[in-house]
Amino acid sequence: MCWSLHGCSSCRFCRTEDLLPRLSDCWSRCFAWITMRLRSDTTETGGLGSNFTPDHGERPAGGRRFKFPKFWGTPSGQAGVSGSSRTDGRHSPREEEPQTVTLTFDQILEARHLCEASRLLIEREELLFREIKETEAFKDHQEEVDKLAADYRDLEGLVMQTLRLSLSQEEVSMRALTSAVKAMNQELSQDQQWKQRDQTPPAWRPCGWKKLHDEMLRSLVEHRMDSPLTPPADQQQQQQSSIQRDIHGMGRQLKEDLLVVVDAVKSCYPPELDICNFYARLYHQHLSARLRKIAEFVLEDKDCSFILRWVNEYYPEILQKAELASEIDAEALGKLLPRKLLEPLEEQYLSKEQDELTTYIGRVLEEAKQKWTDGEEPTREDGCFVSPVAYDIIQLINGKVSSAEKVVGDRHKAQTITCKLKDLMQRFSTFQNNVMKQNKPNSRPFIKANLGCIQQFSDILHGNIHLFPEEVQNNCLLILADMKQSAHSYLLKPVHENLKPHYRKLGTSDWLHKQLFEKLLVSIEQELQELQGSIESCHQMLIGQLHQEVTAEYVKRLLKGDVKLKNKELQLKAYTTVRDNAESLHGLFIAMGSNKGWLTDILTKIAQVLKLQDLPAIQMQVASLGAAFPDLTEKHVSALLKLKTDFSRANRKTVKETLSETLKENSSVTAQPFFSTVHVK
Repeated sequence: MCWSLHGCSSCRFCRTEDLLPRLSDCWSRCFAWITMRLRSDTTETGGLGSNFTPDHGERPAGGRRFKFPKFWGTPSGQAGVSGSSRTDGRHSPREEEPQTVTLTFDQILEARHLCEASRLLIEREELLFREIKETEAFKDHQEEVDKLAADYRDLEGLVMQTLRLSLSQEEVSMRALTSAVKAMNQELSQDQQWKQRDQTPPAWRPCGWKKLHDEMLRSLVEHRMDSPLTPPADQQQQQQSSIQRDIHGMGRQLKEDLLVVVDAVKSCYPPELDICNFYARLYHQHLSARLRKIAEFVLEDKDCSFILRWVNEYYPEILQKAELASEIDAEALGKLLPRKLLEPLEEQYLSKEQDELTTYIGRVLEEAKQKWTDGEEPTREDGCFVSPVAYDIIQLINGKVSSAEKVVGDRHKAQTITCKLKDLMQRFSTFQNNVMKQNKPNSRPFIKANLGCIQQFSDILHGNIHLFPEEVQNNCLLILADMKQSAHSYLLKPVHENLKPHYRKLGTSDWLHKQLFEKLLVSIEQELQELQGSIESCHQMLIGQLHQEVTAEYVKRLLKGDVKLKNKELQLKAYTTVRDNAESLHGLFIAMGSNKGWLTDILTKIAQVLKLQDLPAIQMQVASLGAAFPDLTEKHVSALLKLKTDFSRANRKTVKETLSETLKENSSVTAQPFFSTVHVK
């Protein structure tokens, strides 16, 4: 092919004496300028560049016409002048006409204007096969057909080469990639045109460039994932296994390449090709295939957990990055590994985590046991005995389960690592029982410290249910409740032993007529000092437990019936005594930290029953007491009413019937138990 200049340039060198040498120089400069503009052209629509305007006449085969630039001048830098070419210092209209140049296909191809080259070939194809109407005429155009086929092969090679460099922005421009994609789409449209014709298509139709495009990108992805760019290894990477480094390298390459696709490559493709999701599928499929091969072998624990983290945590995090999430349908990609390969890995990982948890908790309990055996006391903080047992175990459980949930991607599966927690908690309970049974000098401090551990365990079981299966949670809470109750009993038993002499005088004639209760209060206050040492919340519960047990002992001694209230005067005296005792007891325990202020209502209501004389009023008071405390029984009421010796058996029966009806109406009401701990004969 060749190119030609039509007309003469405005430099008017033809009017000079040295026309030929200067015209030759002029054309050389012109060709160099055209080549420069072709290489810097930024658009494929309507020609090769904004400085080239196609001639509106017939295009010669294999070439294009363009405006010829005007940059020549006289040696002085001004345009050449002659009388026939200038009028009052102005160029004639004829001199302003555009000059055109025709470029060959090879020149356009060299400039990587692939879309333009594709259009030229399609034009040649259409023109050539318009002339070939019969099979017999094909031989007359064989040379042209072969040439066109060769040009198509050259174009295809450059298009595929450009696609192969799609992700290498330093090696290929996005303008060239855009041109290649447009060329592909043009060829696909031409394939469709041929499908609608009756004429036999040329050998290169259909071109199949879309299939070649997909195969080229697949090959590109495989090459980049098999040979990822590896930055200098840091200390953490040096400690990784070969499997971990391999997966980490592929993951990093995947992330970087998908960001390039979204940031740059996407703009080179039409939206209907959905190139972001196409690339995402290619990377997903390759990474998935590699992980499948790795997962088929027996893996070390650290490699097993690393693969699971990539499948369930790291890889989803990459796709959830803001730049990628808006362009890539992560849900459509699915999991990197199928369920049949994930399950053995999960089982191996969870089993290892469960064993580590069991071993660590056992070690923590053994350390605590050894300190107690050695006669050491627990550490004191702010005057309170504390133990690290619960804190250490809770931190480990929380870390293990939270991490496992990310690794396996399933909360319920992650919770299974705590399935042996019931047995471990039972070991903790056994240790506490041994401490109390042997009752060493440091046993009480250890039990006070254990109360804090019990509280911490209970809080985590109630407040962090996502860490435990429901069955494990319920079983552990039952064990902890028993541990707390037994610890309270152990700490309060010597208190009650010391208070027994005072308990015996309650509900007697001396109690009614002498100020014996004050001595009980003094003794209680002294004993409360010995109970100091637990953390504040646990101390309050311990004092509250003592408050309830002292109140129950008071009621039990009163209902024993040692005192006989034969008349109204004695009954009023008993009312005043019980009321005053209730207020004194309430004031003492509340001041010491008890949170069971409701206990005073029991003694106050009992006092009211002793005071009242009318049957209806007594019925109402007993009904009120039964409604507040549904564990009140007819035995309790009968024993209370027997203190009023002038109260007839028939009236007692009526009051008990009233209680029975009240309890039936309030059977579903939940309340604090109290009378169930007060045993009467």
